[in-house]
Amino acid sequence: TEHCALSFRDDADTRVVIFTGAGKHFSSGADLVDFPDELAQPLVVRRRRFRIGERALHAMLGIDQITIAAWNGGAIGGGACLATAADFRIGDSHCFIQYPEIDLGMNLMWQSLPLTVHLLGPTRAKRLVIGGERVHAETLRDWGLLEDVVPPAALLSTARTFAATYVNKSPAAAQMIKRSINQVMGAL
Repeated sequence: TEHCALSFRDDADTRVVIFTGAGKHFSSGADLVDFPDELAQPLVVRRRRFRIGERALHAMLGIDQITIAAWNGGAIGGGACLATAADFRIGDSHCFIQYPEIDLGMNLMWQSLPLTVHLLGPTRAKRLVIGGERVHAETLRDWGLLEDVVPPAALLSTARTFAATYVNKSPAAAQMIKRSINQVMGAL
């Protein structure tokens, strides 16, 4: 994600970027099973390794172009962090969010807690992050996290239609406004 996000830095032609999952789900984040020896590593090494997600989140937030998450299926843990880092989110009717970190004895990393609180408010953020609740598409739309919920077959076309509004705006003005809003909410 970090490399992809940084690739837009010098791209003057792209005005909107749509992110979606390649398979059944948007993103399940990092699979902690992939790090079986992690607890044997010194804490400083573990923190450095896990900061890759933080760098990816900051890179996503730092994309100058308007970003849209075409949210298919689950966005879990780090994947949820990335979905919430998009400027807008269109979800398919099967999409959901879940932060399972609490059940693994972990806190929400990547500095995404402030972003979650800003998007959902403190009570809903607590339900997600402390409660570890799985929240589905219709509720996410009711909470204002999703712009729209559509059938899976219409997800990308709906995201492209939504993007068309922003493609026709002045890119310099849109990008300055986006950066200002992100600074006001403390996301960057």
